[in-house]
Amino acid sequence: MDMNVQETDSSWWGRPSGGREVLRVSLPLVISSLSWTVMTFVDRVFLKWESGAAMAAAFSASTVWFAVVCLPLGVCTYASTFVSQYYGDRQPERIGPATWQGVWAAVCFSPLILAVIPLAPAIFRLADHGPDVLPLEIQYFQIMCFGAPGLLIAQALSSFYSGRGKTSVMMYVDGGAAVLNLVLDYLWIFGYAGFPAMGIAGAGWATVTALWVKAAIYALLVLQRQHRINFGTLAGIRLEPRLFRRLLYFGGPSGVQLLLDVLGFTVFILLVGRLGRVEAEATSMAFSISTLAFMPIWGLGLAAGILVGQRLGEDRDDLAARSTWTTLVLALAYMALMSSLYLAVPELFLFGFFAGSEETAHQAAVRPLAATLLRFVAAYNLLDAALMVFVSAIKGAGDTRFVLRVSLVMGSTLAAVSWLAVEVWQLGIYGCWAIITAWVWTLGVVFLLRFLSGNWRQMRVIERRAVVEVQAPVPMAAASPGAVAADGAVGPEAR
Repeated sequence: MDMNVQETDSSWWGRPSGGREVLRVSLPLVISSLSWTVMTFVDRVFLKWESGAAMAAAFSASTVWFAVVCLPLGVCTYASTFVSQYYGDRQPERIGPATWQGVWAAVCFSPLILAVIPLAPAIFRLADHGPDVLPLEIQYFQIMCFGAPGLLIAQALSSFYSGRGKTSVMMYVDGGAAVLNLVLDYLWIFGYAGFPAMGIAGAGWATVTALWVKAAIYALLVLQRQHRINFGTLAGIRLEPRLFRRLLYFGGPSGVQLLLDVLGFTVFILLVGRLGRVEAEATSMAFSISTLAFMPIWGLGLAAGILVGQRLGEDRDDLAARSTWTTLVLALAYMALMSSLYLAVPELFLFGFFAGSEETAHQAAVRPLAATLLRFVAAYNLLDAALMVFVSAIKGAGDTRFVLRVSLVMGSTLAAVSWLAVEVWQLGIYGCWAIITAWVWTLGVVFLLRFLSGNWRQMRVIERRAVVEVQAPVPMAAASPGAVAADGAVGPEAR
């Protein structure tokens, strides 16, 4: 990206922060997100061939697992905001240290995640799922916890590339890890090439292996010689307490926000599981299919956060805003297409779940219900896209505390209303899905209004580089005491 942005092309496509630039950064992230989505989708299909109970168990267990890892994941991921703002502010020597602070966060959080493994039986007994599902949930969750440190380390190291907009590297690494996972899934779930058939355990260990391989690849790439020279990726490997605290200060609310949102969603999933096997399997299918729409927008949202960080590092909040609106146009176009397909041809997405087994009365009940639930997904998709883009944009500026406050209210609200819907009001499956739809709509409107308020435009997460101009000497008495703030931050007078 050219730091001295020139308006040489005024078209929507070619202008700075226009369609071409956003796609250049976002398309590899979209493909990377899709690779993970396809991997989990095929994983669920394989497990459905194994048994409906295995598929439902893997879905609920992975949702709980993600709830456990999402707080540290939010912190580790937020290293990319520091990298993007350092990059925009032309401080390449700070990019390596910022990346490694994310890795230190991963190291600190990992023992806490592993400590949850013995608690799995108690956690899943609270869900009160059937005896055929409960042991599978516990087994899958415990296995996945061993992959959590690899996930966190890989996410932190990938910030070195994502924050600088070099997202094609992530596309190749994440795509390769997804292919490895799929191959191991097939071999270890069903027992081919001399491996024993491990069922749901094979699916879990396949994911764990792929996550650690991905972390190792990122470590080797980040420590290449040119990166050690240009970005201090080896010299910056040490813990920097002040930078680490700043990462926790801004990334902590981002992680807690993710935790609260996922906790509310997890409670919803577990409560729906109480309605019955048909409802649980149909919900698992609908949400698994919805990731085909959700995850590419997640990639677009990551790109919006990266571009906002870079543009604010350049002190171009106008281009930061333009990046966000450009990303939103792309996100809405994709979501509109996917929603139309969910409504018109739901069987296109459901076919794979039933291809590996004979039609039974149970499956005959699951299929039409899953198709109906996809209509709810289509109903909230557009506002879900707006939600992800605007949240990523304001987080890319550093407005994480507002995001945290909203999530505290909305996450707890979703959990409480879901419990009332199932246990008190007995609204059934459609009432529960109406609640999740209204929840997404509300969040989309809230974050649209926050973005429009413009509070994020003056926010930064980094210390600014001191700009020394060659001028006539200035008497000491004339120097403004506010020119240089704590942590080396440059005040308005010096800028």
